Amino acid sequence: MTLYTTLDSPLGELLLTGEESVTAPGGTALASLTVPGQKGGAGPGPDRRREPAAFAEAERQLKAYFAGQLRSFELELSARGTPFRERGWAALDSVPYGTTTSYGSIAARIGAPRAAVRAIGGAIGANPLLIVRPCHRVIGADGTLTGYAGGLDRKRTLLALEGAPAL
Repeated sequence: MTLYTTLDSPLGELLLTGEESVTAPGGTALASLTVPGQKGGAGPGPDRRREPAAFAEAERQLKAYFAGQLRSFELELSARGTPFRERGWAALDSVPYGTTTSYGSIAARIGAPRAAVRAIGGAIGANPLLIVRPCHRVIGADGTLTGYAGGLDRKRTLLALEGAPAL
């Protein structure tokens, strides 16, 4: 069964979903983190059970992140996608706090050809773990803010929180 909880944040109420951990009995592996009105975001459904205690560590880390005290997350993740998407998502994890990169750079990191930039954009846009897997740090090649499933205002908020160069 999928577990979920909600958490207040500067971006609005976050919805966290997860599954029982396979590596840490009694723990939870985070499967998704969504914001209100997120494009493609899922809500709690009949196959989900509210279990706030299962997300205590994720909540602790998210609060520390929003307080400016945490720069990288150390959580067990269980998001699943195609092998291509998973490679793109893993590349997001290497983008340092407070910096930005381009879709083309992410493509290069995973060895995808330049022609795959649109596919990388699709993979990043399908990232189910907003904030934790920092897709907000990816911008256009010309330095402009481009798509973010949580909305460009939230992307600006996250980049400002991290002290990324003004866009």
